[in-house]
Amino acid sequence: MLTKRIIPCLDVNKGRVVKGTKFDNLVDEGDPIEMASFYEKEEADELVFLDITASWEKRNIIIDLVGKTAEKVFIPFTVGGGIRNLDDIYYLLRAGADKVSINTTAVLNPLFIREASSKFGTSTIVVAIDAIRTDSIWEVVINGGRTRTKLPVVDWAKEVERLGAGEILLTSMDKDGTKDGYDIELTKTVSEKVNIPVIASGGAGEPKHLYEVLVNGKADAALAASIFHRRECSIPRVKEFLKQRGVEIRLTEKKGEGCEN
Repeated sequence: MLTKRIIPCLDVNKGRVVKGTKFDNLVDEGDPIEMASFYEKEEADELVFLDITASWEKRNIIIDLVGKTAEKVFIPFTVGGGIRNLDDIYYLLRAGADKVSINTTAVLNPLFIREASSKFGTSTIVVAIDAIRTDSIWEVVINGGRTRTKLPVVDWAKEVERLGAGEILLTSMDKDGTKDGYDIELTKTVSEKVNIPVIASGGAGEPKHLYEVLVNGKADAALAASIFHRRECSIPRVKEFLKQRGVEIRLTEKKGEGCEN
């Protein structure tokens, strides 16, 4: 059985970590460099840094900030937002990213996934899929949740695997920031249709939500933001909770705090 991963996410806007609900109503959460350092000490399995307005604003990601953040972490570090070409990936990797997350550009130019994975390696390329539920399907949205595509999520997930993506970061826009649990049906459906790891995102509010998406949703990793940023629950505590329930997880040496359920 593969070890499951717990991944805090830094959604960055104008150089600050923010968190909203359903990609809207953003609230300042702190400095990304300080928070990255904190999650390094918490022994997170990985860290994700997403410049959430770069694609919509048609600008490059803030490379300097990525570099300064990377200096604070020695765990796998994924960076996304505003990636449009191979040079963007090169400079992010040179700045300290271990993996890159591509969303909007991948949808607009699917062959870019193949080009990127061929040049930098499959394990380096994560395709982020933001999903919203419609009447009958989950639909892919791009540009930070602003643009709907009519592209079915499940079809797109299978296609990104075929084109060479090494991993999928799957976010339920409907669940994002609600803290009432992940979209288990969405996550399970995608996880069963692809053979690459799926990171579940959107809806974490307590440890049992991470358990549910890792076990019932069949995700390979659970990404969370609010509960970690606001110290409502510690990463060591979540890992203890999961381990006690039979989930294969890399335990930390720190004692867990908070979130008893």
